Amino acid sequence: MDFFHSQNQHSPKHQNSSNKKRLTHDQVRLLERTFTTTKKLEPELKAQLANQLGVPPRQIAIWYQNKRARWKTQTLELDYNSLHAKLEDALADRRRLEREVVQLQEELRRAQQMVFHLNQGPAQPPVNVSSNSSCDEGGSSSLHEEANGEVLQLEELYACLYGAGGSTWG
Repeated sequence: MDFFHSQNQHSPKHQNSSNKKRLTHDQVRLLERTFTTTKKLEPELKAQLANQLGVPPRQIAIWYQNKRARWKTQTLELDYNSLHAKLEDALADRRRLEREVVQLQEELRRAQQMVFHLNQGPAQPPVNVSSNSSCDEGGSSSLHEEANGEVLQLEELYACLYGAGGSTWG
């Protein structure tokens, strides 16, 4: 067993890794500044940085390769977070709009009930109340009352209902 351990300690892989110098904080800072302007390392820049920092060009190339991989991962995470926030906003808008649709449907139901109750009075012609909604026509929704050939818009209908039946919606 001791023979095996002594052989491993003298292997070329182990010797190369122990001879490799770690970059100092100043060297890393210079590489970081260079990376902010140049993401792809050209041979001339690699030789210049190797001479300036006193390290082998291969070490500069490996540092750039690793930094570029980390940078891409960080960029993907930022993009993901941005898209996730936009999705959350869109879902919140959808929930708000769904609640608004339910409220408007309830308001329409109450208006139809009021029209029905008003028509139950003596000697009034029947009233046809319909709700028309079309996204192709700008998404507008209107309530029409057809009585004796007249078509009243929603605002006019509310005015008639408030004037005739008071302001009670229940």
